[in-house]
Amino acid sequence: MSRLQARQAAAAKAHAAVFAALGDPTRLSVLMRLSSGAPQSIARLTEGTPLTRQAVTKHLRVLSEAGIVRSVRVGRESQFAMQPEPLAQARSWLDDISRQWDDALLRLKAFVER
Repeated sequence: MSRLQARQAAAAKAHAAVFAALGDPTRLSVLMRLSSGAPQSIARLTEGTPLTRQAVTKHLRVLSEAGIVRSVRVGRESQFAMQPEPLAQARSWLDDISRQWDDALLRLKAFVER
């Protein structure tokens, strides 16, 4: 495997973790609450939801492992904040794939029209 292929495989694996983390409606809901920008505690993230603290903790762990959320210890509690970089990188990757498909479809169209 070439270095380029190895880098592409590593990038695909990182993006897969992001997409897997985003594939759950509860995690998307938690991420939406964090998208305000201000770090939030687990207690605050569970306010007004039917979720338990343990459930939110499990979802935050998945988001954290994907690099989408980070935690910072403030006193006795952890505050969680969204990390937008992995989402931006995944979006860029999807844009690249979209351009590749668009180029392939244009080539196919040109071939068919000849």
